[in-house]
Amino acid sequence: MDPHEFVIAHEKIPRGERRKVLLKIGKLYDNTEINIPVEVIRGKKPGPVLFVSAAIHGDELNGVEICKRLLDLRQLKELNGTLLVIPIVNVFGFNSLSRYLPDRRDLNRSFPGSPNGSLASRLAHIFMTEIVKKSTHGIDLHTGAVHRTNMPQIRAETDDPETLRLAHAFGISVIIKSNVRDGSLRQSGLEHKLPMLLFEGGEALRFEESVIKVALDGVLSVMHEIGMLDQLRKSRRPKSKPYIAKSSFWMRATRSGIVRTIGRIGQLVHKDEVIAVISDPYGDEIETVVARLEGIIIGALLLPVVHEGDALFHIATFEDPEKVEESLSDLDEYGL
Repeated sequence: MDPHEFVIAHEKIPRGERRKVLLKIGKLYDNTEINIPVEVIRGKKPGPVLFVSAAIHGDELNGVEICKRLLDLRQLKELNGTLLVIPIVNVFGFNSLSRYLPDRRDLNRSFPGSPNGSLASRLAHIFMTEIVKKSTHGIDLHTGAVHRTNMPQIRAETDDPETLRLAHAFGISVIIKSNVRDGSLRQSGLEHKLPMLLFEGGEALRFEESVIKVALDGVLSVMHEIGMLDQLRKSRRPKSKPYIAKSSFWMRATRSGIVRTIGRIGQLVHKDEVIAVISDPYGDEIETVVARLEGIIIGALLLPVVHEGDALFHIATFEDPEKVEESLSDLDEYGL
């Protein structure tokens, strides 16, 4: 539960107050100060402390819009507990439309960080100290990389009962029990026993309305599940039955050239089914790429040119992939 007086960046925020707090993280070459803005919303009643963060990779923009719309909701006036919303964690990368920090380090490989390390390490340390360690739950919003798109999905440590409860509450079809990466925010959250979800949806440098709507509904559903909201707004999106993937794997280009992708996001593909055709620019030396196993396509390359070994499709395997595909097709009429 949140304390009566919540302290962040040396500011004391009582219950029932909403305030924007700036986490100081450094300066530019010209001495301009750089801060991470955090919107702190405290309900009048005690409850969980949830952080919702976006743009740890500075070019992943869907999460920024999700956070903005979350902050605009009137429902937050009836909040129980404390909500910390951080629309832009990697402010350096966001302002340069880059995944990385100025030193080319990946912030999401730099946690838990250090007060005396690199720029990425220091930023990670500040985020851990001021946000993660003061929270009871977390949701981190991501997209695919540049020229790659991800179907809306949750990545979580499903062996933890509380995290699994959050994943089910989010209400989308695909949950991936993915291995945590060294230095990731999710790894540090696990080490602090923080129930945390990572949402993936869409591609970098884009606003995608369907992804934004799905994720916003999911965040609100989680808040309702943990008692931060007593009522949910009406949504025209039917809540999906979640399915936990058994595993996932990448299908890669077998040669360099021009690729024509046949598989699509959300499609069930069978073992040995042709999912892409690669040729040289003259139409010669054609090769086909076939699915290694049966599964659902949850991520895809959007570029038509590839080098040998480039990732083409991310495929997740399930106990009953037909039911997963059916669940996904039920959402097509909603543009989701």
